[in-house]
Amino acid sequence: MFTQHSQIIAAETVPVQLAVIVPVLNEADNVEPLLERLSRTLIGIECEIIFVDDGSVDGTIDRIERAAKHDRSVRLIRRIGRRGLSSAVMEGFLSSVADVVAVIDGDMQHDENVLPHLFEQVFSGKSELAVGTRYARGGSTGNWSHSRKTISRIATGLAAPVMKTQLSDPMSGFFALRRSVAIEAAPRLSSVGYKLLLDLVASMPRPLAVAEIPYEFKSRVAGESKLDGAVVLEYAELLIDKLIGRYIPAKLIMFGAIGLIGTLVHLALLGIFINAAGAAFYISQALATLGAMTFNFALNNELTYRDRKLSGTKWIGGWAGFCFACSIGAVANVGIGSMLYSDAWSWWLAGIAGAAVGSVWNFVATSWLIWRKK
Repeated sequence: MFTQHSQIIAAETVPVQLAVIVPVLNEADNVEPLLERLSRTLIGIECEIIFVDDGSVDGTIDRIERAAKHDRSVRLIRRIGRRGLSSAVMEGFLSSVADVVAVIDGDMQHDENVLPHLFEQVFSGKSELAVGTRYARGGSTGNWSHSRKTISRIATGLAAPVMKTQLSDPMSGFFALRRSVAIEAAPRLSSVGYKLLLDLVASMPRPLAVAEIPYEFKSRVAGESKLDGAVVLEYAELLIDKLIGRYIPAKLIMFGAIGLIGTLVHLALLGIFINAAGAAFYISQALATLGAMTFNFALNNELTYRDRKLSGTKWIGGWAGFCFACSIGAVANVGIGSMLYSDAWSWWLAGIAGAAVGSVWNFVATSWLIWRKK
């Protein structure tokens, strides 16, 4: 009886051909309009729409759940305590069993009418990856300002050295690919920032068969843009990771760069306390050290570890732990430098070596103690 029932279900069930991943964060007013457009555009394709939410607080989740209760092709993944566009999309890709997976933004700025063409290119076997591009003939960035176009072009040019598959629009967030390709690339991904397409083609050990389909980028109708100044830093981190990440972690480079700026802050504060406030050197040095540590912690929390950012009481606890760890690093700096100097190293080489050991200690210790990834 169970076997007969299973055979009946199998005969009536058509395999899912396409999974469309929609990453969202506070896009409540776009949920229903996007679903309506996708339902019209994807007629004839067995698909599922997977929303991946990174902690919306504007009712987005309620709208998605309401739609999912009436349509089993709509699914929701709620991510708690973690954010990031690239990782959200990959989580959606890996949650499906469809042969073809695609991503479209939840802000409705991508042309959903292009989605069936992206799907067909991959589903037919003509391509492993199909990209909606703004820069091929027939494509457009819409009403972008001249400065935004320039920035996008510069970012595209910077991406060329890390891509094994050359694309006209590696910044695109609108594409489809075989799920097997996503699985193959997954262990090598940096999952930094919001440019998953670039991460994918840079992480694959081989070039991919690609089709590029032009489209016009639309203006946002509802909701607010999630792009901010830190996006530039995340993009730089992704490029650094793909260029030299196998040798030196990108976050270590960022941590070190902030440390260099912190040194300037230390000297500036030291000068102010001694010259302007007239404080004794040891008091000025202690206050300058504390100020520089606070500066380094705050900047690393905002930039280097933006994906694990601390706030509220956790910020205070993180700051205290950071100062403690860096104090040990300072001892290691002085100890190693002094030992090497006593072994007839030149003062500047001994100083650099001590600083390097202290910096690596600070990075490793604070990464583990303060910003450990959950």
